Amino acid sequence: MARHKAEDSRVSIRNIRRHAKDAIDKLVKNGDAGEDEGRRSEAELEKVTHTYVTQVDELLKHKEAELLEV
Repeated sequence: MARHKAEDSRVSIRNIRRHAKDAIDKLVKNGDAGEDEGRRSEAELEKVTHTYVTQVDELLKHKEAELLEV
C-alpha cells in the first residue's frame, strides 16, 4: 500500500514537471522568454523535481521501516 501511494506521488510530480516544461517551452517558442532563461528554468525545474522525488523515496523508506517494526 505504501509503495503504491509513493508511486502515485512520483507520477503526480512527473506530470507537474511535464506541464511546467511545456509551459516553459511555449514561453520560449513565443519569444516571451529567451533560450538561456528557458534552459535555466528547466534546470531549476529538474532540481526541484529531483528534490521532491527524493523526499517521497525517503518517506517511503521510513514508512516501510515503521511497518516492519510492528
